[in-house]
Amino acid sequence: MRSDLMKEGPARLPHRSILKSLGFTNEEIGRPIIGIANSFNELIPGHIHLKNIVDAVKTGIEIAGGTPQEFSTIGVCDGVAMNHPGMKYSLASRELIADSIETVCMAHPFDGLVLVPNCDKIIPGMIMAALRLNIPAIVISGGPMLTGKFNDRDIDYNTCYEAIGKFSKGLYTMEDLYCIEEEACPTCGSCSGMFTANTMNCLTEALGLGLPGNGTIPAVYSKRIRLAKKAGMEILNLIKNDIKPRDIVNLKSIKNALAVDMALGGSSNTILHIPAIANEAKISFSLDLVNEISAKTPNLCRLSPAGSYHIFDLYMAGGIEALMNELLKNNMIDGDLITVTGKKVKDNISSCKILNKEVIRTVDNAYLPDGGLKILYGNIAPEGAVVKKSAVDPSMYKHKGAARIFDSEEEAVSAIMGSKINSGDVIVIRYEGPKGGPGMREMLAPTSAIAGIGLDKEVALITDGRFSGATKGASIGHISPEAMAGGPLAIVNEGDVIEIDINNNSINLLVSDDEISKRLKNWKAPQAKIREGYLNRYAKLVTSASRGAVLQ
Repeated sequence: MRSDLMKEGPARLPHRSILKSLGFTNEEIGRPIIGIANSFNELIPGHIHLKNIVDAVKTGIEIAGGTPQEFSTIGVCDGVAMNHPGMKYSLASRELIADSIETVCMAHPFDGLVLVPNCDKIIPGMIMAALRLNIPAIVISGGPMLTGKFNDRDIDYNTCYEAIGKFSKGLYTMEDLYCIEEEACPTCGSCSGMFTANTMNCLTEALGLGLPGNGTIPAVYSKRIRLAKKAGMEILNLIKNDIKPRDIVNLKSIKNALAVDMALGGSSNTILHIPAIANEAKISFSLDLVNEISAKTPNLCRLSPAGSYHIFDLYMAGGIEALMNELLKNNMIDGDLITVTGKKVKDNISSCKILNKEVIRTVDNAYLPDGGLKILYGNIAPEGAVVKKSAVDPSMYKHKGAARIFDSEEEAVSAIMGSKINSGDVIVIRYEGPKGGPGMREMLAPTSAIAGIGLDKEVALITDGRFSGATKGASIGHISPEAMAGGPLAIVNEGDVIEIDINNNSINLLVSDDEISKRLKNWKAPQAKIREGYLNRYAKLVTSASRGAVLQ
């Protein structure tokens, strides 16, 4: 056992003494020792209940004959960090999470690892660590939040931002705002739409690293506790059968995850996290693969923000298992890949049926013939940009408009809320990328403000930053190379015409190549926004969004 490095033989007498000071008996020390990475904190609704999940994991480990040892990781709440400088730290926290788990698991040689995340950057950070360490590992998330109600309709966190725009237009009263504030986030769990956290929890299933149900069983259900116990038991089987994360995650399972992502219409942030996960799995990954999978995978779900359904509806309709079985029956995923159950994908899902064919449509009745995400290329984004096509009104699939230039999110929000944006405009927010932000902030505030004032079918927004999974409309992010790295976005001028063609995967600045070259020669990088601390170091090491914004 790997843990023998810290417990076997006369030379490990001091180590065993330390373990006994923790209250362990000889019997417990002799068993496989399982690390549990717990991201519990009192900051994030998706994490406030994780002590209960971890207690269930410990029970499962003990039932199966192992000894659990819990340790902690950090977590940032994107909802609280949104629309102020704190959001600069959100994506950057992913690397800290991966590094901290690596550090603990190398210093304490566990035989296996159970990872307990629930939100945005924490999930991919933990998966990256598991692949980097490559010891038997399983992921069990805290599960999704239930939806709220307002005026007899389902609402969620995103409703709060749209409500601000509606209030500014006189469509909502202060009483309406207060009611939405009270009801939008009614339980613990990851925010209830197909936003980044829930997308990543669902894709953890698709990758094979989480048990069936990991993505959709509600946080408040006792079934979630039972799933956590099962995860604790399964880690001992993974150790026994020597099944490691890199045995599970390969190019084929990455393709499975992308197919599920396209069918779901998942968060555009997955196009940051999947390349980073592939990087840790030692898999060569190109953004071209996204368009390849998207072209042959229909969009089967319209979950918030793309539609009115939520994760709870997906759960009741059969969950990720039912969705994957529909894809499997149509030869759109590989069913012969191993998973953390010790079984193949097809064995996990073959009996699962769609229970509501509006929430999960069949392939022959898809919302779109292609996937929910697209990678766009052109002279303004030579290395690519991402758009959540499933959340864009078809009238905006092709759009040409005058550029409105803002060098920060705050400037753009001020203009939007100040009624300074006109129908047809293309809002450009730059110097918000991985280096320029630094930290590549999510921009839910401007996109929701646009939706709130009723311009989401008339205005496009492009940025080298990124968007919340709750974003809808013609919002194109991750433009690479970013402005701070001297990408063409840096030299767009106010009034330049930008043409977007989502169906043909293109985005272009309608300026001559000679003019672009001339402007780039004369461009000088602005002073870094942050010049000390972690983000200063991060900005020097982080790569392009097209490479997953990993550190090098």
